[in-house]
Amino acid sequence: MSDTENENNIRQTTRRQTASCLSHWKAIFLLIIIVILSLITIISITTIFIFIKKAETTINTTTLITNASTTETTMNESKFNKWKQNAITVAGGNEKGQNLNQLDHPSPIFIDKKKNIFIADSWNARIVEWKHNAKEGQIIAGGNGQGNRMDQLNDPKDVVVDQQNNSIIIADYANRRVIQWMNQKQQILIKNIFCYGLAMDRYGFLYVSDLLKNEVRRWKMGEYNNEGKIVAGGNGKGDQLNQLNHPTFIFVDEEQSVYVSDRHNNRVMKWRKGAKEGKVVAGGNGRGENLKQLSCPQGVVVDDLGQIYVADWGNDRVMRWCEEKEEGEIVVGGNQLNHPSGLSFDDERNLYVADFGNHRIAKFEIIL
Repeated sequence: MSDTENENNIRQTTRRQTASCLSHWKAIFLLIIIVILSLITIISITTIFIFIKKAETTINTTTLITNASTTETTMNESKFNKWKQNAITVAGGNEKGQNLNQLDHPSPIFIDKKKNIFIADSWNARIVEWKHNAKEGQIIAGGNGQGNRMDQLNDPKDVVVDQQNNSIIIADYANRRVIQWMNQKQQILIKNIFCYGLAMDRYGFLYVSDLLKNEVRRWKMGEYNNEGKIVAGGNGKGDQLNQLNHPTFIFVDEEQSVYVSDRHNNRVMKWRKGAKEGKVVAGGNGRGENLKQLSCPQGVVVDDLGQIYVADWGNDRVMRWCEEKEEGEIVVGGNQLNHPSGLSFDDERNLYVADFGNHRIAKFEIIL
């Protein structure tokens, strides 16, 4: 074989090897491209799937939040009762006077389960009971002129009914005594006290506010031969959290917390059982008429939800406060009231107000 033929054979062999090598690398390159495209496809599908899931989650979360917000709003709206703004006169309202269909500057009231109203008819020096839907009342204590005899009263400020023994307990303010009337028989329970407000709890304790000593004391029912126990104030007159200034009417809840209308501090205080100081739960921002203020508060009651209702005496309105809120809201007022002094609810949640300056008891019907 000539040199020329050998050279040609070598060239052909080299070409075949080169072609084979190129084919091999092409296959590898193609495989890499296929793998990359597959990965891109998988990543794209995964990304789309995740995006769809996130979108569904966002929609569901938004729906849940919206539903929760709607539910909360509905619950809040349902728990805040409202009352018709036009008052119905259920006692008095026939100008001031001494007749049985008249009152003279009534103070706080007590309503029993039959909707009978017991009224401290202050300037008539008597306690009057108005039966449900009655046109006039009947005198059940006092009514014998102002005086200090056992059968007389002098500016009675408050009254509670002990329904266990059918007796009434009266804050006989100007006579400086707490007196019990039962079947026209009288018994002085506590002497030498400038008693203003009264309250009873379900455990058989009687609470009395002392205007002069700026305190509230508690006695076990039937055990009055002691000084009682201080449950609010008792640290002199002042505006600190452990003080009161002219405490008037009081309310005691199921946990024996005492709510006090701290009149000259223009606030309502809550004293938990055993506490050394109270907490401002209404007012406390000076005397005024904005929604953060009160003006000489009087009667106070607390409902089952812990909402605090205050007879805002100087502003001719009834306010509702939630304990943690900075401001209250007007429940009733306008031109309906003239110095409201006492509050009470019946079993149907109708609101009753001792309308001091209009010499009547006003009823505001609940809106169902």
